[in-house]
Amino acid sequence: MLNQAEDQQHIIRFVNKQHVLTLCAGNGMEMWCANCFYVFDAERMALWLMTEPDTRHGSLMQQNSRVVGTIAPQPKTIALIKGVQYRGEITLLYGEEDRLARARYCKRFPVAQAMKAPIWQLTLQEMKMTDNALGFGKKLYWVRPEPR
Repeated sequence: MLNQAEDQQHIIRFVNKQHVLTLCAGNGMEMWCANCFYVFDAERMALWLMTEPDTRHGSLMQQNSRVVGTIAPQPKTIALIKGVQYRGEITLLYGEEDRLARARYCKRFPVAQAMKAPIWQLTLQEMKMTDNALGFGKKLYWVRPEPR
């Protein structure tokens, strides 16, 4: 049985190996999902993604910064199913934070250098991972500690 620190490290390894997330945004009346490429910053427990603010999900994220989503590859065997559900707060980055995140994003996805879309930071608040490779239906959890 994994403990909370081991759960977090297992989740970090998984999220680092993936590159596409599903992001779900809503304003209380309307909801929309989008698939986005991301870069994971394990130190901040945050995901950086690039998307235009005038997209449907971008507009909703500006109205309500609380988002949820998943990171899940598509294995053909049920025993290999792994995936993360998350919730977090998303914000547009500016200045030095934008420069740092954009550099890391463009290093992982060089085609993004030609894009002018802004970089967003999705600060993770909670993650639940299912990993059937550890046992059918095995769940791992991480929750951001409360500030002191």
